[in-house]
This record gives sequence, C-alpha cells and structure tokens, in this order.
Amino acid sequence: MSEQERDQQVNTTSGTTVIIDTGCANLSSVRFAFERLLSVDERQNLSVTDDISAIKAATRVVLPGVGTAGAAMASLRNKQLVEVISSLTQPVLGVCLGMQMLTRLSKERGATTEDCQCLGLIPTDIEELDSKGLPLPHMGWNQITPSAHPIFDGISKGDYVYFVHSYRAPISEFTIASAEHGEQFSAAIAKANFIGLQFHPEKSASVGARMLKNFLNMSTDTFKQNNHSNQCEA
Repeated sequence: MSEQERDQQVNTTSGTTVIIDTGCANLSSVRFAFERLLSVDERQNLSVTDDISAIKAATRVVLPGVGTAGAAMASLRNKQLVEVISSLTQPVLGVCLGMQMLTRLSKERGATTEDCQCLGLIPTDIEELDSKGLPLPHMGWNQITPSAHPIFDGISKGDYVYFVHSYRAPISEFTIASAEHGEQFSAAIAKANFIGLQFHPEKSASVGARMLKNFLNMSTDTFKQNNHSNQCEA
C-alpha cells in the first residue's frame, strides 16, 4: 500500500477497536500495524486491554496470540475472558494462535497429555500440519487462495502473506482462504462475526495491511449486509 493510498484510507474508521491483552508477545506489533492505518485522532479509539467492559463495548475486537494453545487459553481463563469472548456479536479477528483459539480444540498438547479445549466458536479442530517432509514450523512467505469474504476485499489469489506455525485447521466448510505447505490447509476460517487468520497480517506488508484496514471498516452491520460464501476458489 502506497503512502497516497494509505492517506486516502485514513479518516474512514469509526468506532472503537480493542486488542485483547492476552499476555502474548506480539501485542505491540499488532497494535503498531493498526496504528499505521489510522489518523492521529483515530488512534485514540484503539486500545490494548483485558478490561471486560471495554471489550464488550468495542465496535470490533482483535484476539492475538503466539506460543502454545494451552498457555493462551489458561491466560484467557485467568482473566475471565472465555465467556466474554464467546458472547461477542461484533466483528472478532483472531490472529495466528488467536485463530486457533476460536476453534473447538487443539492437539498442541505441550507438556500435557490432553488436547487443549479452545473457545468452540468455529467448529473445527487444530492438528499438526502434515508438511510431507517440508520444514516445520511452516515459516515465511506463502501464497493464499482467498474467498469473497469481506476481510479479503482487494486481496487476490496468489497474494503472499507471512506464516509461522506448526499446527493448522483443516480445509472445511469454515475455510475462507487456503494455502499449501505439504498439505493444503486453512489459511483463514470464519463463522458469523468470528474471523481467524492463521498467518500474521501485521507482518504481511501491503497485503496484510489491506486486510487489517478491511477489518477496521467492519461493524456488526457487516455481517447483516454481506451474504458471502465461505468457500475458496478451486
């Protein structure tokens, strides 16, 4: 995105955007990525917080995450945020591990012997990526095939985004973008107002910035007005 395009897009964001403070390490990079898309005045409506009232009142909510599913879910439980997130009706964007937390469970067990129970908002499960001999974690730039979901407005088949992960959601009816690293997997999933991106839009240059701007333009009305398909192109 050029400086001219960015200047044309600022001043279009209304309402408040809350990035949930999950205690993860990438909070600052996610916040800075949004700030670059906002005017000075609009940045006053962007916050990082675990305050329940602020999260419930936000126009849109971001759920970031890095690390393991078990640790991230434990943090949400400790902060009493599980039921809060589950009750949200505004647009919610899960990024990387944040996407995985939107699903039913993760088989990223870490030091435990049990699967990690997640938020259960998108009914699919997280399993280890079958890289078919390619390096894990899947790290670096890869192409995606997006659907017509509004998060991908202006994004084309074959655009590159930045991944860092070893676990994935399979291709399913909730897939809104696919990618391939050994096997084909869900690069993004969605159900109703909940959207998950497996890759890091904040590290994905102009393509990622466009997605974040698309999210900043969303509100509860977005999902009433858009009758889109979750299916990716073949």
